[in-house]
Amino acid sequence: MMEFLPDGTIKQTLEIPPTLALLPIRDLVVFPYMVVPLMVSREMSVAAVDEALSTKDRLVVLAAQQNETEDEPTADAIHRFGTVGMIMRMRKLSDGRIKVLVQGLMRARITGFVQNSPCFTVSVERVEETALPSSGAEAEALMRAVRDDLTKYSQGGKLQSPELMLVISGVEDPGRLADLVASNITIKVATGQALLEEMDPVERLRRVGALVQKEVEILEVQATIQSRAKEEMSKAQREYFLREQLRQIQSELGGTGSKGDLESLRGQVETARMPPEARAEADRQLRRLEQANADSAEAGVLRTYLEWLVELPWVTATDDKLDLAEARTILDEDHYGLEDVKDRILEHLGVLKLTRERGRVEKGPILCFVGPPGVGKTSLGRSIARALGRKFVRMSLGGVRDEAEIRGHRRTYVGAMPGRVIQSLKQAGTVNPVFVLDEIDKLGADFRGDPSSALLEVLDPEQNSTFRDHYLGVAYDLSKVLFIATANAADPIPRALGDRMEVIRLAGYSEEEKLEITRRHVLPRQLSAAGLEDESLKLSDATLRLIVNDYTREAGLRDLERQIARIARKCARQQVEDREAHKKSGKVITVTPEKLRKFLGPPMAAHFGRLKGVDEVGAATGLAWTPYGGEVLEVEAQWMPGKGSLILTGQLGDVMKESAMTALSYARARSASLGLKDGFYAEREIHIHVPAGAVPKDGPSAGVTMACALVSLLTNQAVRRDVAMTGEITLRGRVLPVGGLKEKLLAAARAGIVLVIVPADNARDLEQLPQKSLRGMRVVLARTMDDVLAAALKQAESSELRVES
Repeated sequence: MMEFLPDGTIKQTLEIPPTLALLPIRDLVVFPYMVVPLMVSREMSVAAVDEALSTKDRLVVLAAQQNETEDEPTADAIHRFGTVGMIMRMRKLSDGRIKVLVQGLMRARITGFVQNSPCFTVSVERVEETALPSSGAEAEALMRAVRDDLTKYSQGGKLQSPELMLVISGVEDPGRLADLVASNITIKVATGQALLEEMDPVERLRRVGALVQKEVEILEVQATIQSRAKEEMSKAQREYFLREQLRQIQSELGGTGSKGDLESLRGQVETARMPPEARAEADRQLRRLEQANADSAEAGVLRTYLEWLVELPWVTATDDKLDLAEARTILDEDHYGLEDVKDRILEHLGVLKLTRERGRVEKGPILCFVGPPGVGKTSLGRSIARALGRKFVRMSLGGVRDEAEIRGHRRTYVGAMPGRVIQSLKQAGTVNPVFVLDEIDKLGADFRGDPSSALLEVLDPEQNSTFRDHYLGVAYDLSKVLFIATANAADPIPRALGDRMEVIRLAGYSEEEKLEITRRHVLPRQLSAAGLEDESLKLSDATLRLIVNDYTREAGLRDLERQIARIARKCARQQVEDREAHKKSGKVITVTPEKLRKFLGPPMAAHFGRLKGVDEVGAATGLAWTPYGGEVLEVEAQWMPGKGSLILTGQLGDVMKESAMTALSYARARSASLGLKDGFYAEREIHIHVPAGAVPKDGPSAGVTMACALVSLLTNQAVRRDVAMTGEITLRGRVLPVGGLKEKLLAAARAGIVLVIVPADNARDLEQLPQKSLRGMRVVLARTMDDVLAAALKQAESSELRVES
């Protein structure tokens, strides 16, 4: 039996059958008295609707899924607490889905699953609410509070069914009120399921009231934010109105304000000492500004352009310090070593002094410092500026892809500005600063243009005296600027751009140079940064050598400086703790090699790039060049039964693979002199591997290393572990010259190599190396692979060698 109440709901006198079809619902919890439309598309859900419609009462169990995104829920993925509902209406859509209108009738608990196909059929039992206490004062108070909060919620326009306010005014049952409110506010599935399972009507109403109150508070905050936004808009409109009034007043008074600005600009144009072309353009734009409306957009563009013209340094220059001895002293104070750079700057000073004495036009040199990170390229520019007495500006080019960053934007664009070259010169305030173009090898290019092509005019001494920025539109003289570019590698620099610069290569520092730089610069700087006195921390030479060799493996000094900073910070902390503990503070802290582990922990680079423990057959040590300095490269060779193939691993590039093939062809061609039988290669596979397989490797300089490892393997003669080598190999066994020799020799020195084999044609490079960097290391000049094998293989240890000291 079913009895309909006046508000359209069904009185819960209905007797439910013991088993019903189950309709799983993804993102909704259906409460009793709730009427809701559902779109049914899953096969099991359609079957459940069909099963319910085939019965007299059209009843179905509505239960929420635990996982809302699951398309085919299992019995375990469905909540055991749901609502028995009646299908009031059903309509089939053209796309195969079914739209049903269901009304929740009563709470029910699923006690078991009878069948799972074609739809879930479950056994259910009706769940009765907890009886209300005799005194309903608390329930009445809760109901009034919920009605009040729901009224506020409805006024915010968030109520899904506005006519609900008329319905709840006549509801006197707390449980029914809670269900009606919960079904008409926005709540999450988990929260709704918890409310459905709460059988105490007063407690359920209390929870619903808390949810409504929270939503009301959120609405109040939103209203406050919207009110503030409206106030700001009103304020902006008021300011606009006042500005318009001020403009009209100034217009009636004859525009005295804008005339004053024009007179000021005209005076600045007179005193800027522009060249004739720039002066003519400034006068022309000034006349246009006089005729334009002071508040028009065009007037603002013209005024900004004129301000740029008058603020640029057209003739203002600093006086150069032409005392070579003083300049040498400043350069030595700031940097240790780097003699090539210092000599070049002193040469420029000498030329500058003589050209001025003879009244000739001077042109600033364009230098490019190429070297690994941390060797002091950028700081050298600052030191050069100090030695010359010039201003210093720096422009980072890393990642720049827009040509307008160099040349600027044309004034036709909204928000146009000059390029960064002109901006930097305005910042410097002089026409002859030291201008560092940092990371020039990391320029990019895309659809907006190629910045490296724009730099061709900037860095060409024959053209940069008439450099034209797109924004200025007039020639600007850059010939007095001392441009210094920095790069980690010269290869990425476009050839046309590199041809305009004088490249000075800065190799990494040797161990002795690092020790001296640490004593002179790094340690005092880090002590000052940590707030320590100059004599409060002592590091012995042995300690510094241990830091350089076991805690840092780099060509530059950045990691070394970080390690020194760690020690300084720990000493500062120790001093503060001693002071707080009323101990004697200010004592000198001496860090010995034995105490170093306490400050820096275990060595991080103790086994990186070091000598092998024993001499090995089929393993040779090579030397490689990278943009970050030299590296020691291990080459391993092994053979096994096979069909005469060559296996190459270690992420080798094409050039390096060809070097390995050339080395193998050389060994096969020399099989007779090496004591190998004919056809040795046909029944074996040879595998050459270069460790550190995650690092890409390429280049021809590992050719002699691969050939030496192969010959060692084929003849079963060990390669000396204290020997490293570099050089390109030909099919006839000649050793060709390679680049980056200084970086490679420094890497060998860091690794503790005793003897280095280099191509004989690189002898000229050895003459340019400081002899102190080769201390304790012999260099063998090899013209053929015979020279290499004689020096590297174990049996030839006592052979007569050609050594360059």
